[in-house]
Amino acid sequence: MGRRTVSALAVLAAAALLWPGAAVGQPAGEDFRTPWGDPDLMGTWSYASLTPLQRPDSLGDREFFTAEEAAERNLAVTLDTVPPPGSVGSYNALWFDRGRVSSDLRTSLIVAPPNGRLPTRPEVVDRQAARRAYLRDHPADSWLDRSNWDRCITYHGVPPISTGYNNTYQILQTPTHVAIRVENIHDVRIIPIDGRPPLDDRIRQWNGDSRAHWDGDTLVVETANFSDQTTHRFPSSRHTKAVERYRRVSADQIDYRFTIEDPTVYTQPWTAVRPMPRLDDYIIYEYACHEGNYAMTNILTVERVREAEAGQ
Repeated sequence: MGRRTVSALAVLAAAALLWPGAAVGQPAGEDFRTPWGDPDLMGTWSYASLTPLQRPDSLGDREFFTAEEAAERNLAVTLDTVPPPGSVGSYNALWFDRGRVSSDLRTSLIVAPPNGRLPTRPEVVDRQAARRAYLRDHPADSWLDRSNWDRCITYHGVPPISTGYNNTYQILQTPTHVAIRVENIHDVRIIPIDGRPPLDDRIRQWNGDSRAHWDGDTLVVETANFSDQTTHRFPSSRHTKAVERYRRVSADQIDYRFTIEDPTVYTQPWTAVRPMPRLDDYIIYEYACHEGNYAMTNILTVERVREAEAGQ
């Protein structure tokens, strides 16, 4: 995190503390307003979900799970976190945070197009297949072959797609900014809502450049200017634009949805919907990724050993 980011975050936090009750994110009345009148999104929220981004082919046109199917899916994934006897395994069930099937029971987070699938261009599908084939033979020629999350640069990205753990946003507001702290790798998105123009197109960032405005009670965040090296958990490029929408619908839930536009990757824009429940008494601890990232050294070291053995 650079000095400007730290300074901006400090100013934002200090400004928020000047407003009574602002930092705790408690609703100021039934319509969930901040002391200065904006919709109150403050608090800690989960975007964990067992609902897949894309609808499985086996479900065809089915838009929703039954309650029984959702319960079975929740139970099956919970049991799957327990390693078999004698296995070293990965994290045990205590550490996973995969969430549950979304409360709306949809069979995919994607709601448009209606088939629940990514409308990816055929040439992009081919490039992805070629990249996977390359990595099968060259998994770690250098650190550049490893993912941005292996390298402790970004993890969930903007917008996030939930994984097995740390699917958490903490939102803080002032009259002129919204800050979103991401649990994994500890990214902080500082988003102006004061009408300032976006950055010059030549300025590119890992998580893009975000600007926001209020559309009634909905916070609309538009993000572009992603780096050429940015990767999402869906196909993307430097031309990708994300439009996120946050709307507080109850004391314990935000309706969150986002639309992705990129004519170089997709045949049409697509939209995903994910309810975000509130996490009460949840503490976000520091995620010191680089300080403990022995995995990168080990991955590269093992690959050099394997290459030497193959050479013999």
